[in-house]
Amino acid sequence: MTSPFSVPRLARPLAAIGVAASLFAVSACASPAASVSPKESATPTAASYPLTLDNCGTEVTIEKAPERVLTIKSTTTEMLLALGLEDALIGRAFPDGPLPEDLGGADVPVISDKVPGQEAVLNLEPDFIYAGWESNFSADGAGERADLQSLGVNTYVSPAACQEPEYAPESLSFDDVFAHIGEVGSIFNVTDAATELVDTQKTQLKAIKPVEDVTALWYSSGSDTPYVGAGSGAPQMIMDAVGLTNIAADVDESWTSFNWEAVVDANPDVIVLVVSDWGSAEKKIGVLESNPATAKLDAVVNKRYVTVPFATGEAGVRNVEAATSISTQLEALGL
Repeated sequence: MTSPFSVPRLARPLAAIGVAASLFAVSACASPAASVSPKESATPTAASYPLTLDNCGTEVTIEKAPERVLTIKSTTTEMLLALGLEDALIGRAFPDGPLPEDLGGADVPVISDKVPGQEAVLNLEPDFIYAGWESNFSADGAGERADLQSLGVNTYVSPAACQEPEYAPESLSFDDVFAHIGEVGSIFNVTDAATELVDTQKTQLKAIKPVEDVTALWYSSGSDTPYVGAGSGAPQMIMDAVGLTNIAADVDESWTSFNWEAVVDANPDVIVLVVSDWGSAEKKIGVLESNPATAKLDAVVNKRYVTVPFATGEAGVRNVEAATSISTQLEALGL
Protein backbone atom coordinates (compact mmCIF):
# COMPACT_ATOMS: atom_id res chain seq x y z
CA MET A 1 0.00 0.00 0.00
CA THR A 2 1.13 3.54 -0.63
CA SER A 3 3.45 4.95 2.01
CA PRO A 4 2.31 8.19 3.66
CA PHE A 5 5.54 9.76 2.44
CA SER A 6 4.69 9.33 -1.24
CA VAL A 7 2.43 12.37 -1.07
CA PRO A 8 3.65 15.93 -0.36
CA ARG A 9 5.27 16.08 3.04
CA LEU A 10 3.08 16.19 6.08
CA ALA A 11 2.21 19.74 6.84
CA ARG A 12 3.43 21.46 9.92
CA PRO A 13 1.34 21.69 13.03
CA LEU A 14 -1.73 23.67 13.90
CA ALA A 15 -1.87 27.41 13.37
CA ALA A 16 -0.47 29.30 16.35
CA ILE A 17 -2.81 29.51 19.29
CA GLY A 18 -2.11 31.22 22.60
CA VAL A 19 -1.55 28.97 25.57
CA ALA A 20 -4.49 30.61 27.26
CA ALA A 21 -6.74 29.19 24.58
CA SER A 22 -7.28 25.75 25.99
CA LEU A 23 -9.99 25.15 23.43
CA PHE A 24 -10.70 26.65 20.02
CA ALA A 25 -14.01 28.27 19.18
CA VAL A 26 -15.35 29.49 15.92
CA SER A 27 -18.33 31.52 17.04
CA ALA A 28 -20.12 34.00 14.88
CA CYS A 29 -22.93 36.50 15.04
CA ALA A 30 -26.02 36.46 12.88
CA SER A 31 -25.63 37.27 9.20
CA PRO A 32 -23.34 38.60 7.88
CA ALA A 33 -21.02 35.86 9.02
CA ALA A 34 -18.28 36.85 11.45
CA SER A 35 -14.76 35.72 10.69
CA VAL A 36 -12.87 34.13 13.57
CA SER A 37 -9.18 33.37 13.36
CA PRO A 38 -7.31 30.94 15.63
CA LYS A 39 -5.53 33.79 17.40
CA GLU A 40 -8.85 35.40 18.33
CA SER A 41 -10.56 32.32 19.71
CA ALA A 42 -10.93 31.22 23.30
CA THR A 43 -13.28 28.50 24.50
CA PRO A 44 -15.92 26.77 22.40
CA THR A 45 -19.42 28.15 22.48
CA ALA A 46 -22.64 26.85 21.02
CA ALA A 47 -22.56 27.52 17.30
CA SER A 48 -24.45 30.51 15.92
CA TYR A 49 -24.51 30.05 12.19
CA PRO A 50 -23.25 31.10 9.76
CA LEU A 51 -19.70 30.45 10.93
CA THR A 52 -16.77 31.74 8.94
CA LEU A 53 -13.26 30.53 9.63
CA ASP A 54 -9.85 30.71 8.05
CA ASN A 55 -8.74 27.13 7.47
CA CYS A 56 -5.18 26.87 6.12
CA GLY A 57 -5.69 30.17 4.31
CA THR A 58 -9.04 29.14 2.81
CA GLU A 59 -12.14 30.98 4.00
CA VAL A 60 -14.87 28.52 4.92
CA THR A 61 -18.42 29.64 5.70
CA ILE A 62 -20.71 27.10 7.34
CA GLU A 63 -24.44 27.83 7.29
CA LYS A 64 -25.43 24.95 9.55
CA ALA A 65 -23.95 21.85 11.17
CA PRO A 66 -22.78 19.51 8.37
CA GLU A 67 -25.06 16.50 7.89
CA ARG A 68 -23.40 14.50 5.10
CA VAL A 69 -19.70 14.23 5.84
CA LEU A 70 -16.91 12.40 4.04
CA THR A 71 -13.68 11.96 6.00
CA ILE A 72 -10.24 11.38 4.48
CA LYS A 73 -7.56 9.83 6.75
CA SER A 74 -8.14 7.99 10.01
CA THR A 75 -7.61 10.98 12.26
CA THR A 76 -10.62 12.82 10.83
CA THR A 77 -12.94 9.83 11.10
CA GLU A 78 -11.81 9.24 14.67
CA MET A 79 -12.38 12.89 15.57
CA LEU A 80 -16.02 12.77 14.52
CA LEU A 81 -16.64 9.40 16.14
CA ALA A 82 -15.12 10.61 19.41
CA LEU A 83 -17.53 13.55 19.35
CA GLY A 84 -20.54 11.29 18.78
CA LEU A 85 -21.06 12.26 15.15
CA GLU A 86 -21.23 8.84 13.49
CA ASP A 87 -24.69 9.57 12.09
CA ALA A 88 -23.25 12.45 10.06
CA LEU A 89 -20.68 10.20 8.35
CA ILE A 90 -21.66 8.98 4.89
CA GLY A 91 -18.22 7.58 4.01
CA ARG A 92 -14.54 7.53 4.83
CA ALA A 93 -11.38 7.11 2.81
CA PHE A 94 -7.61 6.51 3.10
CA PRO A 95 -7.69 4.66 6.45
CA ASP A 96 -4.34 4.02 8.11
CA GLY A 97 -5.57 1.02 10.03
CA PRO A 98 -8.65 -0.34 11.80
CA LEU A 99 -10.81 1.99 13.84
CA PRO A 100 -10.62 1.56 17.62
CA GLU A 101 -13.51 -0.63 18.71
CA ASP A 102 -14.59 1.79 21.41
CA LEU A 103 -15.20 4.55 18.85
CA GLY A 104 -17.61 2.57 16.67
CA GLY A 105 -17.86 3.51 13.01
CA ALA A 106 -17.72 -0.03 11.66
CA ASP A 107 -20.78 0.60 9.48
CA VAL A 108 -19.32 3.71 7.84
CA PRO A 109 -18.34 2.59 4.31
CA VAL A 110 -14.76 2.96 3.09
CA ILE A 111 -15.03 4.41 -0.42
CA SER A 112 -11.31 4.21 -1.17
CA ASP A 113 -8.17 2.79 0.44
CA LYS A 114 -6.35 5.88 -0.82
CA VAL A 115 -7.35 9.46 -1.56
CA PRO A 116 -10.65 9.21 -3.46
CA GLY A 117 -11.16 10.83 -6.85
CA GLN A 118 -13.54 13.73 -7.26
CA GLU A 119 -16.15 11.66 -9.12
CA ALA A 120 -16.35 9.12 -6.28
CA VAL A 121 -16.56 11.98 -3.80
CA LEU A 122 -19.37 13.81 -5.57
CA ASN A 123 -21.35 10.62 -6.09
CA LEU A 124 -21.82 10.54 -2.32
CA GLU A 125 -23.34 14.04 -2.38
CA PRO A 126 -21.50 15.26 0.72
CA ASP A 127 -22.06 18.72 2.16
CA PHE A 128 -18.72 18.65 3.99
CA ILE A 129 -15.35 16.97 3.41
CA TYR A 130 -12.95 16.75 6.35
CA ALA A 131 -9.40 15.85 5.31
CA GLY A 132 -6.39 14.89 7.38
CA TRP A 133 -3.87 16.34 4.93
CA GLU A 134 -4.17 19.50 2.84
CA SER A 135 -2.71 17.54 -0.08
CA ASN A 136 -5.86 15.37 -0.12
CA PHE A 137 -7.52 18.27 -1.94
CA SER A 138 -6.13 18.39 -5.46
CA ALA A 139 -7.25 17.95 -9.05
CA ASP A 140 -5.93 14.39 -8.93
CA GLY A 141 -7.46 13.76 -5.51
CA ALA A 142 -10.76 14.68 -3.93
CA GLY A 143 -10.87 17.93 -5.92
CA GLU A 144 -9.62 21.47 -5.50
CA ARG A 145 -11.15 23.24 -2.54
CA ALA A 146 -12.43 26.17 -4.62
CA ASP A 147 -14.07 23.82 -7.13
CA LEU A 148 -15.78 21.83 -4.41
CA GLN A 149 -16.96 25.02 -2.74
CA SER A 150 -18.50 26.18 -6.03
CA LEU A 151 -20.50 22.94 -6.04
CA GLY A 152 -21.81 23.60 -2.54
CA VAL A 153 -19.41 21.28 -0.73
CA ASN A 154 -17.52 22.78 2.20
CA THR A 155 -14.00 21.54 2.87
CA TYR A 156 -11.94 21.48 6.03
CA VAL A 157 -8.37 20.38 6.75
CA SER A 158 -7.05 19.33 10.14
CA PRO A 159 -5.33 22.56 11.20
CA ALA A 160 -2.15 20.68 12.12
CA ALA A 161 -1.85 19.73 8.44
CA CYS A 162 -1.82 23.22 6.96
CA GLN A 163 1.09 23.25 4.53
CA GLU A 164 1.97 26.95 4.43
CA PRO A 165 4.40 28.01 7.20
CA GLU A 166 2.38 31.08 8.18
CA TYR A 167 -0.40 28.83 9.42
CA ALA A 168 1.91 26.59 11.44
CA PRO A 169 3.64 27.06 14.79
CA GLU A 170 7.21 25.95 15.28
CA SER A 171 6.09 22.79 17.04
CA LEU A 172 2.80 21.05 17.77
CA SER A 173 1.51 21.14 21.33
CA PHE A 174 -1.36 19.49 23.15
CA ASP A 175 -2.94 22.94 23.43
CA ASP A 176 -3.09 22.95 19.63
CA VAL A 177 -4.67 19.50 19.58
CA PHE A 178 -7.25 20.48 22.19
CA ALA A 179 -8.00 23.66 20.21
CA HIS A 180 -8.63 21.53 17.12
CA ILE A 181 -11.11 19.38 19.03
CA GLY A 182 -12.87 22.55 20.20
CA GLU A 183 -13.05 23.95 16.68
CA VAL A 184 -14.61 20.78 15.28
CA GLY A 185 -17.04 20.82 18.18
CA SER A 186 -18.09 24.34 17.22
CA ILE A 187 -18.44 23.48 13.53
CA PHE A 188 -20.79 20.61 14.33
CA ASN A 189 -22.47 22.33 17.29
CA VAL A 190 -21.33 19.67 19.77
CA THR A 191 -19.26 21.90 22.03
CA ASP A 192 -20.33 20.13 25.21
CA ALA A 193 -18.96 16.86 23.86
CA ALA A 194 -15.75 18.60 22.78
CA THR A 195 -15.27 20.19 26.19
CA GLU A 196 -15.87 16.89 27.98
CA LEU A 197 -13.42 15.08 25.70
CA VAL A 198 -10.71 17.67 26.22
CA ASP A 199 -11.20 17.71 29.99
CA THR A 200 -10.89 13.91 30.07
CA GLN A 201 -7.75 13.96 27.94
CA LYS A 202 -6.13 16.67 30.06
CA THR A 203 -6.68 14.51 33.14
CA GLN A 204 -5.16 11.49 31.38
CA LEU A 205 -2.18 13.53 30.24
CA LYS A 206 -1.47 14.81 33.75
CA ALA A 207 -1.48 11.22 35.06
CA ILE A 208 1.53 10.23 32.94
CA LYS A 209 4.79 9.91 34.83
CA PRO A 210 7.62 10.74 32.40
CA VAL A 211 10.72 8.59 32.22
CA GLU A 212 14.16 10.13 32.57
CA ASP A 213 17.30 9.82 30.44
CA VAL A 214 15.76 7.49 27.87
CA THR A 215 16.48 8.07 24.16
CA ALA A 216 14.16 6.87 21.40
CA LEU A 217 13.68 6.49 17.66
CA TRP A 218 10.15 6.95 16.29
CA TYR A 219 10.32 4.55 13.33
CA SER A 220 7.42 4.84 10.91
CA SER A 221 8.51 3.12 7.69
CA GLY A 222 11.30 2.48 5.21
CA SER A 223 14.10 -0.04 4.96
CA ASP A 224 16.92 1.52 2.94
CA THR A 225 15.97 4.95 4.28
CA PRO A 226 14.01 5.15 7.53
CA TYR A 227 11.17 7.63 7.83
CA VAL A 228 10.97 8.86 11.38
CA GLY A 229 9.20 11.24 13.68
CA ALA A 230 11.22 14.44 13.82
CA GLY A 231 11.23 17.49 16.07
CA SER A 232 8.12 19.55 15.39
CA GLY A 233 5.10 17.26 15.01
CA ALA A 234 2.92 14.86 16.94
CA PRO A 235 5.65 12.24 17.52
CA GLN A 236 7.84 14.84 19.22
CA MET A 237 4.91 16.14 21.26
CA ILE A 238 4.06 12.62 22.43
CA MET A 239 7.67 11.72 23.24
CA ASP A 240 8.01 14.94 25.25
CA ALA A 241 4.92 13.99 27.24
CA VAL A 242 6.40 10.62 28.25
CA GLY A 243 9.93 11.92 28.81
CA LEU A 244 11.63 10.29 25.81
CA THR A 245 14.52 12.08 24.11
CA ASN A 246 13.97 11.94 20.36
CA ILE A 247 17.21 11.22 18.47
CA ALA A 248 15.77 13.11 15.47
CA ALA A 249 14.61 16.13 17.46
CA ASP A 250 17.05 18.46 15.73
CA VAL A 251 15.25 18.06 12.40
CA ASP A 252 12.64 20.82 12.16
CA GLU A 253 9.93 18.72 10.51
CA SER A 254 6.97 16.67 11.66
CA TRP A 255 8.40 13.65 9.82
CA THR A 256 11.66 13.23 7.94
CA SER A 257 13.78 10.79 5.99
CA PHE A 258 16.67 9.88 8.27
CA ASN A 259 19.63 7.55 7.86
CA TRP A 260 20.68 4.38 9.60
CA GLU A 261 24.18 5.72 10.32
CA ALA A 262 22.67 8.43 12.52
CA VAL A 263 20.48 5.84 14.25
CA VAL A 264 23.49 3.62 14.94
CA ASP A 265 25.50 6.57 16.26
CA ALA A 266 22.66 7.57 18.59
CA ASN A 267 22.03 3.95 19.70
CA PRO A 268 18.55 4.71 21.12
CA ASP A 269 17.41 3.01 24.29
CA VAL A 270 13.99 2.22 22.84
CA ILE A 271 12.38 2.16 19.40
CA VAL A 272 8.79 3.25 18.80
CA LEU A 273 7.34 1.12 16.00
CA VAL A 274 4.46 2.64 14.04
CA VAL A 275 1.84 0.11 13.00
CA SER A 276 -0.16 0.80 9.83
CA ASP A 277 -1.97 -0.99 7.03
CA TRP A 278 1.22 -0.82 4.98
CA GLY A 279 3.71 -1.72 7.71
CA SER A 280 3.40 -4.07 10.69
CA ALA A 281 5.60 -4.01 13.76
CA GLU A 282 6.94 -7.43 12.75
CA LYS A 283 8.00 -6.08 9.37
CA LYS A 284 9.93 -3.22 10.96
CA ILE A 285 11.57 -5.53 13.50
CA GLY A 286 12.63 -7.71 10.59
CA VAL A 287 14.28 -4.73 8.91
CA LEU A 288 16.12 -3.82 12.10
CA GLU A 289 17.29 -7.36 12.83
CA SER A 290 18.38 -8.13 9.26
CA ASN A 291 20.57 -5.05 8.93
CA PRO A 292 24.00 -5.94 10.40
CA ALA A 293 24.44 -2.42 11.77
CA THR A 294 21.04 -1.93 13.39
CA ALA A 295 20.97 -5.53 14.63
CA LYS A 296 23.60 -4.49 17.15
CA LEU A 297 21.60 -1.60 18.57
CA ASP A 298 20.92 -2.00 22.28
CA ALA A 299 17.18 -1.58 21.70
CA VAL A 300 17.18 -4.33 19.07
CA VAL A 301 19.38 -6.75 21.01
CA ASN A 302 17.22 -6.31 24.11
CA LYS A 303 13.95 -6.07 22.15
CA ARG A 304 13.04 -2.76 23.69
CA TYR A 305 10.19 -1.91 21.35
CA VAL A 306 6.94 -0.06 21.95
CA THR A 307 4.17 0.15 19.35
CA VAL A 308 1.65 2.79 18.34
CA PRO A 309 -1.00 2.84 15.58
CA PHE A 310 -0.12 5.22 12.74
CA ALA A 311 -3.14 7.45 13.36
CA THR A 312 -1.97 8.23 16.89
CA GLY A 313 1.16 9.86 15.45
CA GLU A 314 -0.83 12.55 13.61
CA ALA A 315 -2.61 15.36 15.44
CA GLY A 316 -5.96 14.10 16.67
CA VAL A 317 -8.06 12.63 19.41
CA ARG A 318 -5.71 9.67 19.97
CA ASN A 319 -2.49 11.54 20.78
CA VAL A 320 -3.10 11.35 24.53
CA GLU A 321 -3.96 7.67 24.12
CA ALA A 322 -0.60 7.15 22.39
CA ALA A 323 1.28 8.91 25.18
CA THR A 324 -0.51 6.86 27.83
CA SER A 325 0.11 3.61 25.96
CA ILE A 326 3.80 4.35 25.43
CA SER A 327 4.20 5.22 29.09
CA THR A 328 2.62 1.91 30.10
CA GLN A 329 4.80 -0.04 27.66
CA LEU A 330 7.96 1.70 28.89
CA GLU A 331 7.08 0.72 32.44
CA ALA A 332 6.63 -2.89 31.32
CA LEU A 333 10.11 -2.74 29.79
CA GLY A 334 11.54 -1.57 33.10
CA LEU A 335 12.37 1.91 31.82
